[in-house]
Amino acid sequence: MLRLSTLFLRTLREDPSDAEVASHRLLVRASYIRRAAPGGFTWLPLGWIVYRNVENIVRAEMDREGFQEVHFPALLPREPYEQSGRWTDYGDNLFRLKDRRGADFLLAPTHEEMFTLLVKDLYSSYKDLPLVIYQIQNKFRDEARPRAGLLRGREFSMKDSYSFDIDDEGLQVSYDKHRVAYQRTFERLGMPYVIVSAMSGAMGGSASEEFLAPLAVGEDTYVRCSACDYAANTEAVQVRPPEAIPFEGLASAHVHDTPDTPTIQTLVDLFNERDDLKRSDRLWTAADTLKNLVVKLKYPDGSIVPLAIGVPGDREVDMKRLEAQVAPAEIEPFSEADFAANPALVKGYIGPGALGEENASGIRYVVDPRIVDGTAWITGADQHGKHVADLVAGRDFTADGVIEAAEVHGGDPCPNCGSSLEIARGIEIGHIFQLGRKYAEALGLTVLDQHGKTRTVTMGSYGIGVSRAVAAIAEMNCDDKGIIWPREVSPADVHIVATGKATDPQLPAAEALAAECEAAGLRVMLDDRIGVSPGVKFNDAELIGVPTIVVVGRGLADGLVELKDRRSGERSDVPLADIVAVLKTQI
Repeated sequence: MLRLSTLFLRTLREDPSDAEVASHRLLVRASYIRRAAPGGFTWLPLGWIVYRNVENIVRAEMDREGFQEVHFPALLPREPYEQSGRWTDYGDNLFRLKDRRGADFLLAPTHEEMFTLLVKDLYSSYKDLPLVIYQIQNKFRDEARPRAGLLRGREFSMKDSYSFDIDDEGLQVSYDKHRVAYQRTFERLGMPYVIVSAMSGAMGGSASEEFLAPLAVGEDTYVRCSACDYAANTEAVQVRPPEAIPFEGLASAHVHDTPDTPTIQTLVDLFNERDDLKRSDRLWTAADTLKNLVVKLKYPDGSIVPLAIGVPGDREVDMKRLEAQVAPAEIEPFSEADFAANPALVKGYIGPGALGEENASGIRYVVDPRIVDGTAWITGADQHGKHVADLVAGRDFTADGVIEAAEVHGGDPCPNCGSSLEIARGIEIGHIFQLGRKYAEALGLTVLDQHGKTRTVTMGSYGIGVSRAVAAIAEMNCDDKGIIWPREVSPADVHIVATGKATDPQLPAAEALAAECEAAGLRVMLDDRIGVSPGVKFNDAELIGVPTIVVVGRGLADGLVELKDRRSGERSDVPLADIVAVLKTQI
């Protein structure tokens, strides 16, 4: 029984000043967590109960599939990460340290290397496979901007599992088993979710999917098709390119003075206003222009390489999409000093003529998939105050490659069926990867097949953010009064509130009811505090968020207690003699 009179708890009436999202505000106010450092939190007793409830559900669903639990240290040696390349690729996100002998160590951001080496140490035959092992362990990433409480911290708890198979067919079976296990897990946690195609990023591999909790405060933007089952993180959206257009009959490119056109809109307005530039069939739009952005890619080894991206002028370059395409490089802006060092680039008037590895700047030039051969554009003429019109892709300029980096808009056509895409935001709560042989090859994980030949093992990787799930559940289950926990993760089944003074009969009656509920197998929280007003107790009950509240108050004189459903707000008077039976039926 959790007694509020002795529980290590102190609720707050005011929101913490650094809290940006509801889950952070309420978990702190309700005394579930406290900030220990930027991006690091202490779990208080109520929070730790909820965390363990979430962890136990995750573990139960892993065990149900026959997966086996192991546990690695968080402090790991450099060598395995050096072999895989991630000692460098992780860059500044990695916590690095040295022991007293000067040997390099790291705080694990994830454990692919260690799982791979463990299996290599113990298994050598195809008869040992398939295998799935998992752990629930703390991870560490030096986030530049930890934010949103438990949703993006520097230390967090994650369930990570790894499958080991002899071939791709086996990997698909392991992947599908995880997909089903994740669906059951999130259903038990009371978390609505969307499964979307995703980028593999630094993890590598051939395919991956994210499980997103649809929430407006989420950092991930995803799309859903209005007609088919297509869904993808915007980073992974593949644009369906238009058909190429024959060059025959297309107008020649022509350069024009275009003063005072610092933006795409002012450029379009100028073309629509001037008689010598107007179209006869329709008005010019931003989509007729070609915008060229130059950035710098900073790689983990310290090298810096410029890159130019061309996108239709009605879209911006989406930096998150670009980052996903160029990982593990980080993106830095092109500075005034960089322009001065590249005189072929005329700021504000950059066109394809100066871009490309074979052109004046020597800067690699990649374009949006919509910029196909035969499409004509208004773009910079590489001269101050001048733009060129009817510059045709494939005839007048050629890009060095194609990149998916432009903003995705609501209403864009679905890559599968062509219907309209809808845009929403979500919090990543799970991610499953088909890793393939990246880590097995780097670390030499092989087995002998049935013919005695050496085969590289095929791997999958599967993660659930356990501490993040606590925050996501709170974010999805709250109102202006507090949290409303789904029952399976709640710190208790019933919150019994005793009102009145120490000499009144309510407290003994509440004590007896609490003992009877416990005997019936219910998890009980009892507010038995003396000298605390009923209003404070009611507010704390709603803030803490146990889904069923029983108030032993004035109605006790008539043999009644009040039963309240925290989610619906419904209240009813129930005879004290019947309340345990009613609770057992409900719970």
